[in-house]
Parts: sequence; C-alpha cells; structure tokens
Amino acid sequence: MWCQGRGVVLAALVNKPLLSCLAEFIFLLSEQWCLEKSVSYQAVEILERFMVKQAEAICAQAAAQRGDRERAEARDWRAQKEQLCSRFALRLVSCVQLASKLSFHYKIINNLVALHFLQALGYPYTKEELLESELDVLKSLDFQINLSTPLEYVEMLLEVLGYNGCAVPATQLHATCLTLLDLVYLLHEPVYRSLLRSAVGNTSPSELQGEKFGSVEEDFMLLAAGVIAASAFIQNHACWSQVVGHLQSITGIASGSIAEFSHAVLTHSVGASTPGRRQPVPPPPGRLGRRATEAGRSC
Repeated sequence: MWCQGRGVVLAALVNKPLLSCLAEFIFLLSEQWCLEKSVSYQAVEILERFMVKQAEAICAQAAAQRGDRERAEARDWRAQKEQLCSRFALRLVSCVQLASKLSFHYKIINNLVALHFLQALGYPYTKEELLESELDVLKSLDFQINLSTPLEYVEMLLEVLGYNGCAVPATQLHATCLTLLDLVYLLHEPVYRSLLRSAVGNTSPSELQGEKFGSVEEDFMLLAAGVIAASAFIQNHACWSQVVGHLQSITGIASGSIAEFSHAVLTHSVGASTPGRRQPVPPPPGRLGRRATEAGRSC
C-alpha cells in the first residue's frame, strides 16, 4: 500500500489538487493505523490550517524583503520551497499524531510507529525531530488544534433527524454519509467547481467570483446537509424531499441550496440527479445562492 507513499507526498506540492491529495494520503494512513474516521478529518483540518500559517509566514517574509534584488528573492524562495518539501511528510505525520491524541479512542500513534512509517518511506528522521515537528505544528496554531470537522456537523444533524422522526433511519444514513463525505474530500475541486458554475450561471467564473465563493467552501453546515440529502436519495429517493425539508427546518438553509449541493455530490459519485435538480424548488436564496448572487453582482 505504501510503496507509492513518497510519491503521493511530493504530488501534494506539484501536480494534484492539494486538498484532495492530502485527504487521500491521510485517509489511507489512518486506515493503515486503524484510526477512527473522526481522527482522519481532524488531521486534515490541522494540516490545512498549518499550511495556511506557513504560507502566511512566507508571504510576510517576502514582503519584508521587497527591497532586495529579484535574484536573491528567487534563491530564497527556492530554498524555502525545498525546506517545505523535505519536511512535508514529517509535518503530515505529526498532524495525524496530534489528531489521534485528541481522540478519546484508545488508539494513539506513538513516536515509534510514526518513525517506522517515515523510515519505510525513506525519511531518516529521529525521535527528537519528530517531537520538534509536533511542537512546531502546535506553536504555529497557537496550540488550538481541537478544530471542528464536517463529520461533527453530519452526526449532529443525523441525531436531530432521528429525534424528528425522519423517514430514513439515521443509523442507516450514517454509513452512506461517511462514504460520501470521504468522496467530497477526495473530489473537492470538481465538486465545488460545479457548485460555483451552477451558482453564478457561468461555465467560466471569474477569479473574483471564485474568491468570494470561498465562504461556501468553508460552510460545514451546508456540506453536512448536502451530504445527508445525497445519502437519503441513495437510501430511499422517495423520502428525499421529506429529508430535505427536515434539514431546512433544522439548519435554516434554503432547500434549493441543499438540493444543489446534493446534486453536485451525487453527480460526482454515482452519476445520479436528485428530484430537486429536475424540479427545482424556488425558495429565497440560501447560503449558497445568496453568496453566489453577491459574488456575481460585484463582478
């Protein structure tokens, strides 16, 4: 399974959609280490936040060096990129380790297991370097690593649906939701690209529209509602409208937005369309529609 592990790590910095590649690697690693799904999503969120902090630090350093010659800046950037690449696998493993320690599950990844994995990929790190890496991640995030994940939103909504007497049992939906949530992470770019195109009514959205759409990508409640709606359609499409109605009442998100998201998920998973896609519901703009409309008007 791990013979191509090093290539996956390097691909994350080269030619694959970054988030999808990171999620794929972390999901496989968590499966290999028999970790709970909650740990996988927590590790992805920790690593993503850490990478953002690293990017901000590099940009700040570059801004401070604007007076230097371009050749020196290019040389510094190459050195920083090489340093990031050389330690990327180490940072990734540290994020999984930290996520495992946040879980109340008995399975915590110790340094011996982590070092064995890294050495199998050809990275000769020491125990001291591994400990320093964990500390670097913690310091970079101000020790705030107990981050919310989409899985928490999915499970919360499923619990409320169960109390509300949803036609499709919540326990039946849970397994399908996990599969589809994994899929959204692995196909993050095409799923959200299709959502953006549908929202702005243009197959070639502008860069500004894409930037404003970032708030939709960060909306875990919308993601959870869309995944549950898609799961309900797979389990029992006759009850799909009822489930969407329940989700609208619980979250306050317009049924049209939930239908649009579930359609995108199903299109990129099983190739099916929800009833709401064939017969659109005309509610007031929800989170997805309202933000997309604002993006379109401002361009």
